[in-house]
Amino acid sequence: MAEQDESGERTELPTEKRLRDAREQGNIPRSRELATAAVFGAGVLSIIAMAPLLGRNALGWMKVALSPEPGLMRQPDQLFGHVGLLLLKLLAVVSPIALVCVLAGIAGPALMGGLRFSQKSLMPDFKRLSPMAGIKRLYGPESVAELLKSLLRVVLVGGAATLCIRLGLNPLRELMTMPLEQAVRSGLGFTSTLLLATTGALILLAAIDAPYQKWNWKRKLKMTRQELREEMKESEGRPEVKGRIRQLQHQLSQRRMMEDVPTADVIVVNPTHYAVALKYESGQMGAPTVVAKGVDEMAQRIREVADAHRIAIVSAPPLARALYREGQIGREIPVRLYAAVAQILSYVYQLRAWRIGQAALPDLPAVDVDEHGGKA
Repeated sequence: MAEQDESGERTELPTEKRLRDAREQGNIPRSRELATAAVFGAGVLSIIAMAPLLGRNALGWMKVALSPEPGLMRQPDQLFGHVGLLLLKLLAVVSPIALVCVLAGIAGPALMGGLRFSQKSLMPDFKRLSPMAGIKRLYGPESVAELLKSLLRVVLVGGAATLCIRLGLNPLRELMTMPLEQAVRSGLGFTSTLLLATTGALILLAAIDAPYQKWNWKRKLKMTRQELREEMKESEGRPEVKGRIRQLQHQLSQRRMMEDVPTADVIVVNPTHYAVALKYESGQMGAPTVVAKGVDEMAQRIREVADAHRIAIVSAPPLARALYREGQIGREIPVRLYAAVAQILSYVYQLRAWRIGQAALPDLPAVDVDEHGGKA
């Protein structure tokens, strides 16, 4: 089974991204039965609800259509315009029903899968012209499902119509003996019942077809395990891309760190492997702050920048290693290293005074710090 999955069998449910991409490309679930039931049912219900209004408008139109002005017979060139006007009035009569049907035709697909416009769905798909693809569609499971749906449509719609006709057969025979108005009312009542029964059959068919179409749409979008892994890589980021991003971020942080080295007061070194740049501004900082640190090559670069800007470099191996391990760039030094760093800064300040001739050459303090724990 595992070998089949790896070979390309679609066993995994589609992810939200795959479903979203399909919708954006115009591939959304559609049910013709739902659209048909919505349009037909809305039309039937609107006719029944607006029957009095439609009757009055239709009667007025028929009076105009069947009672032309006598002058038209003497001016045949105006007959064309008269017929056009009659057609416009007829459209006005049926326009409420047409509007309801149009809205229902939009609402049906919207309820099923939403309304989407995609240029890709308008492009011709030449794969559908393939004879093999046509044979697969003709003899595949899709054609079997369509055949079963057609048979079910015949059973439901035909059964509903047959039942209505059988129940209304005797009243239909009696129409010949009824007065005209009563016969019209009875005939319209029978027609309404037949249309409502047909609408109910179509709604039942749509209730069966719509869930099936949605299930079939998701089935077609199923993914192989390889596709699922590839999508996870794309969504979470490929390892090589993430590694490159981390590398660039590290390089950027190092560049910013090196730009801060000239602002340091002292560089504590080990003397070649470690280098930590410290800065302290009295009144603005509660304690000295680490502005840069590095080991090996980076330590060498820090020392070179310090030499170029004449920043004091003090060798204190245990302190340098402790500052490198425990100090964080942009933050104050650990509390346990306050006293040791204070000795180094005091030495640096005395060294600055000696350079301008205001003090004697200071001695390098012997700073002894336990780099792994408490002060020795």
